[in-house]
Order: sequence, then C-alpha cells, then structure tokens
Amino acid sequence: MKKEDKGRIIQEIAETIKAYNGFYLVETAGLNAEKTSELRRACFDADIKLMVVKNTLLHKALESLDGDYSELYPALKESTSLMCTNVGNAPAKLLKDFVKKGDTLPLLKGAYVEETVYLGADQLDALAAIKSKNELIADVVALLQSPAKNVVSALQSAGGKLHGILETLSQKEN
Repeated sequence: MKKEDKGRIIQEIAETIKAYNGFYLVETAGLNAEKTSELRRACFDADIKLMVVKNTLLHKALESLDGDYSELYPALKESTSLMCTNVGNAPAKLLKDFVKKGDTLPLLKGAYVEETVYLGADQLDALAAIKSKNELIADVVALLQSPAKNVVSALQSAGGKLHGILETLSQKEN
C-alpha cells in the first residue's frame, strides 16, 4: 500500500471516530459469512458504523486525534473491527445479544465511551448498563414530574374531602 493511501485511510478512520461519541474495538475474525452478515445487519439497524481496520492504521488515527487513547493501544492485536456509535450502550447490548445466542464472537477488546476507556470482554455488562442521553433525560423528567404529580394528587384528594365536608355541613343546616 502506498504511503499516500495509508495517509488517506488514517484520515478517514480519524474523521469517522470524531463523527461519533464513542467506539468499540471488537474481535470478529472467527465469524463465518452468515454471522458476519448478521452482525453487519444488526449494526446497521442500531445505527452503528462497523469497520474492519488494520491495527497500525487505527493506532496512527488515534494518535492524530485530540485526547489520550493510549490505554487502548494494547488491545490493538489480532484482527480488529471498529464499531462507532452515538449511543454509548448500543454496541454493548448488541454484543450481549450475540453472546446470549451462544456465540463466542464477536469479542469485546476495548471501548471508549463517555470519555472513559474500558478494556476486556469482562467490561461488557458495565458498558451495557450505561444509560444513553435520552434515557438520562427521561429519568430526570420522571424525577421532576414525581413531586408535581404528588402535589396534584394530594390537592385532588383533599378537594374531594373538602367537598364532602361542605356538602355534609350544608345538609345539616337544612
């Protein structure tokens, strides 16, 4: 491969990583054609960009970016697929689904999500538990609505009691 081609590929990888909020490094070399197609389809459906990259080119792309990705460099061995995502837990959930089906691959090598580095397949559960931005917003909205709902409920029940008392008093006076 020519040096100019390598430079262009490094730049493409770096731009792809910059375009997303996080990325996963995954081992997919042992997948057969059917499982590879299934993984690609699942990634497409989950809005995850899946790329097979050379470790040296990915290493240089990470070095060219702002930020410290040095903790991920040891994971750049064997073959590596790059899963880029805007939803931090989406690839982890997808990988867990493959594991539930009894597949040993794809295997998580490392991830960079929410400015945190995760190394090793044992981090899959932690990554799947990360809440997305929309899930966090929904939690905050639910927490904010809860006290208001309690006040409205209390006022409605108190209003019903007050109405009952007033009606009883008005009947007694007659």
